[in-house]
Amino acid sequence: MRNDIRLALPSKGRLQQPTLDFLARCGFDVKQSATRSYIGHIPALPRVTVLFQRPRDIVVSVAGGGMDFGITGYDVIVDANAGDAVRVLHDALGYGKCRVVIAVPESWEDVRTMAELAAKVRTMAQPLRVVTKYHHLTREFLRKHDVAPFTLIDAEGSLEVVPEIGYADIIVDIAETGATLQQNRLRVIEDGIILHTQASLVANCNSLKRPEVMDVAIEMLEYFEAHQRAEGYFMIWANVRGQSLEDVGRTITLHTTLGGLQGPTIAPIYPNPHSAAANPGAHWFAVNIVVGRHELTDAIEQLRAIGGSGVVVTPATYIFEEQPGRVAALRAFCRSLK
Repeated sequence: MRNDIRLALPSKGRLQQPTLDFLARCGFDVKQSATRSYIGHIPALPRVTVLFQRPRDIVVSVAGGGMDFGITGYDVIVDANAGDAVRVLHDALGYGKCRVVIAVPESWEDVRTMAELAAKVRTMAQPLRVVTKYHHLTREFLRKHDVAPFTLIDAEGSLEVVPEIGYADIIVDIAETGATLQQNRLRVIEDGIILHTQASLVANCNSLKRPEVMDVAIEMLEYFEAHQRAEGYFMIWANVRGQSLEDVGRTITLHTTLGGLQGPTIAPIYPNPHSAAANPGAHWFAVNIVVGRHELTDAIEQLRAIGGSGVVVTPATYIFEEQPGRVAALRAFCRSLK
């Protein structure tokens, strides 16, 4: 039985660099080995060894127990159909967003819906040839819409060109904007979106029985959630003159719409002797408030309007809740394993 903790990250593809960037923003910078490029470590998680793998191999490794954690696309996770061996800890890390879709040639003008695709297939002399990397997802979706008979075909690289060269009839692949499909004279069926996907965090269920693995899972989830919650928020500090905390609080309440997450924080400022000599009897208080990006300009103007000065603005890095929902769900799941 292993006593180390392993995290698999994408070694290639559209999720590789965004995953490293996301982890860095969450405080988990990844340092790759100078001698072995497929190995790395995270200084903030000293017990964790990072290994770089192909996105599809990550799910297989986590399911088999060779890896304790993995970050890869939700589409790959669902298509692997790993069952109870894998637990999705976070299905929406906020990057790598796209769709798994069914696309047909633009020349198939009579096929706009899945029902029309099913009708067309029934008139074809041979089974519908579908080229895809998503065998499980495709098979289940076609069966759900009574599309039969069909044959699934594997292909490497870009699938968009396959129908044009006659190797297959239609494709099932990921699409972000659909521009690449259009360039290859393909069209997404109106109700042919199989899955919305983005980067996700998974864990091996047996690994979660180890307390040290559970601790790392909770730490990653806490920081992932706190960072995502903080995105788009700013912290504002301003100096406001007043007679007392209550006086400044009333001024903000009566003359502004500043609310923040749970209201402004107000604290007395220790007087600077030089400033006190220049302004005898002046009382200054620090006002701190957290606002969204769309509220930022208005909040600054309102603070100025009540005499605020020395306004400082900085992006919020983390906003922690008492206990994020995903952490609570993980704790409940782990209790069920005992």
